[in-house]
Amino acid sequence: MTTSSRGSKVPAVLVLEDGRTFRGRAYGAVGTTFGEAVFSTGMTGYQETLTDPSYHRQVVVMTAPHVGNTGVNDEDPESGRIWVAGYVVRDPARVPSNWRSRRSLDEELAKQGVVGISGIDTRALTRHLRERGAMRVGIFSGNSLPDEGVMLAEVRQAPEMKGADLSAEVATKETYVVPAIGEKRFTVAAIDLGIKGMTPHRMAERGIEVHVLPATASVEDVYAVNPDGVFFSNGPGDPSTADHPVSVMREVLSRKTPLFGICFGNQILGRALGFGTYKLKYGHRGINQPVQDRTTGKVEVTAHNHGFAVDAPLEGATDTPYGRVEVSHVCLNDNVVEGLQLLDQPAFSVQYHPEAAAGPHDAAYLFDRFVTLMEGQRA
Repeated sequence: MTTSSRGSKVPAVLVLEDGRTFRGRAYGAVGTTFGEAVFSTGMTGYQETLTDPSYHRQVVVMTAPHVGNTGVNDEDPESGRIWVAGYVVRDPARVPSNWRSRRSLDEELAKQGVVGISGIDTRALTRHLRERGAMRVGIFSGNSLPDEGVMLAEVRQAPEMKGADLSAEVATKETYVVPAIGEKRFTVAAIDLGIKGMTPHRMAERGIEVHVLPATASVEDVYAVNPDGVFFSNGPGDPSTADHPVSVMREVLSRKTPLFGICFGNQILGRALGFGTYKLKYGHRGINQPVQDRTTGKVEVTAHNHGFAVDAPLEGATDTPYGRVEVSHVCLNDNVVEGLQLLDQPAFSVQYHPEAAAGPHDAAYLFDRFVTLMEGQRA
């Protein structure tokens, strides 16, 4: 049960599963929430972050100290609702100021029942998560709070992210179509594992009619739309649980249909090719992550939201049942695999978000690369 914290100084406590606590004030809805504590390093784009389905069951800590100054508008959401399990900020804006703003961030969080906390040392919390790793967390707010031992016990009973199968919980239940902008050039079947609204829009800008299919779509469903290419989206959860999308992707690979995957889609491609996946200590989240495109040597500033990664050799090509594959992109902070490319058929993926609505836009060329693959296959 939640109520609004607006205009009040309702106490709140954040409790990590290792026992560390932070005391602050309620922000958004008043109540209790649990999830995985992660931090996002973006200085802007909080509305896109909140509505990204990949953040399902995660409590997001904003490293930027001042959040909410541009309020909330009706144009920037990446989906129909806020998906984060909880929200943590240091200094929330008292009054939003932007010509597109329709309401405050605090109001929007309360309206959608999202429990948050403000007024804590988010720098200390972020350093703690970097040292100890992402972990379960609870936010408790209200004028009468349980004993800390009781709160800690509840946090430790919450489900972990490792082993969580979540994509079907956030994906569309019914197929829908995003029409091409201008002349239609191609048809793409997009498997929704937690797709962001900007992704089909970026394809539509390039003359692609996008058929967005549920996460449970079969191979027959995919090819019923007579696609020129197949896309696998971002999404939440542990890729080791995504057996159905992996089996669908393997069939797409066996038919040599042009294929593009981002984020969760990159992990699905890794599994489909026979690689393993693993959980990162604290993941990559934010809009300032440096990645090198090894096919060109260029370095891009990119938007990330992933807590898992593909375990593939960084050097050389690997033989798979679908031909040779190589790591095409790598994170310059920690050498995590950020992209895969097949050398003998038209398929590739990246671990980050080239559609990033809040920026940066360095990686938008990847949608053009997908178009080039479909052009080549048609020729």
